[in-house]
Amino acid sequence: MTTLSGAVVLVTGANGGLGTHFVGQALERGATKVYAAARTPREWEDDRVVPLRLDVTAPASIAAAAAQADDVTVLINNAGTANGSSVVGDLTATRELFETNFWGALEVANAFLPALRSSHGTLLNVLSVLSWLGIGDAYSATKAALWSVTNTQRVAWAADGVHVAALHLGYTDTPMTAGLDVEKNDPADVVRAAYDGIEAGAFEILADDTSLAVKAALSGPVESLYPQLQGAAR
Repeated sequence: MTTLSGAVVLVTGANGGLGTHFVGQALERGATKVYAAARTPREWEDDRVVPLRLDVTAPASIAAAAAQADDVTVLINNAGTANGSSVVGDLTATRELFETNFWGALEVANAFLPALRSSHGTLLNVLSVLSWLGIGDAYSATKAALWSVTNTQRVAWAADGVHVAALHLGYTDTPMTAGLDVEKNDPADVVRAAYDGIEAGAFEILADDTSLAVKAALSGPVESLYPQLQGAAR
């Protein structure tokens, strides 16, 4: 199991709604250093935070970040975006979404694997309840793909002593969901659940009741997840 006390943590998407909490709560739990990675790093009022330039869609940027932060013991793969794209019709925007949410997350994980192997550290992939629900269209597709990869990483890297965990969450009060008039999680609660799960050695962290309910429904008929299919013509 990984403890945050004494850890060196790297958070991608550190400037975002979840990212800032991942940085702050890592410090609260005793991390000695936190790399706050973003395309445009900002200054932090704490000497333990190291701003790190990282564009997850640019292999050269990823390689440079991995070379600089080669002492990482906990990698929070948090960077992500939504652009309203669809898997139906013109796929240009969908491909762009995959570059960040899927390929970017995979490239980052692979780049930092040597550091995680050396430290017997932890990788946390920030997924979504939409990993299991297609109602988010292309966004759901990116998260479902990353969920599958997470399972592969988990099995492939276990022998190296690398703990791979996934975080699933429903709507959370971040800039990404600002335009949605729905009930939302407090991001601080989500990050707290994530770090509790990491320290407990959990492989799958379900941060809210929505994620618990949808995961439980996966073994049932598909109509239970998609009520709009009930009574549909066959």
